[in-house]
Amino acid sequence: MTALQDLKYGQWFRGADVDGDGFITQQDVRMMSERYIAARGTAPDSPTSRLLTEGMDGFWTNVIAPMDQDGDGKVDLREMTEGFRRVLTDAALYPEQIEPVTNCFFDLVDLNGDGKIDQAEFQQMFNSVAGVPGEDCATVFAALDRDASGALDRAEFHQAVTEFFYGNDPDAPANHLFGRITG
Repeated sequence: MTALQDLKYGQWFRGADVDGDGFITQQDVRMMSERYIAARGTAPDSPTSRLLTEGMDGFWTNVIAPMDQDGDGKVDLREMTEGFRRVLTDAALYPEQIEPVTNCFFDLVDLNGDGKIDQAEFQQMFNSVAGVPGEDCATVFAALDRDASGALDRAEFHQAVTEFFYGNDPDAPANHLFGRITG
């Protein structure tokens, strides 16, 4: 793992620690999905909401909970970073490790259901839910829209998430997907 990945994972950790107590717990993971559902205005019992909640529960069980080295039911930044070092070693494993949750988030961010995420949808979700400032959202969105179509299709979105979690390129636009990293 590189220093850049440490910075990105730290940024992701700060967003995932929804209650700000310095740990990621199953409750934080559930609150993350609840924030996305609420920002979209989707009913908690809708099929998309249920899929997201199930995906996030699986993300907790299969990715985050195994990082809990001391068995206290919560993961601190050190445990998460070490866990990512162990687990996120090969982008070829993305389909099993991250893709199911990413698909749910894509569907939730795609507010009008047209199969694309436009800049307004991207900004609404990443600003209101992840706390990414609007000007950062616009800059990141423009960089991620590789075909300059004005929207991110599912492939571009997956490429961004893959780049964020597995990439080492300091100039990659997806480095700032969950907020501007500095370092």
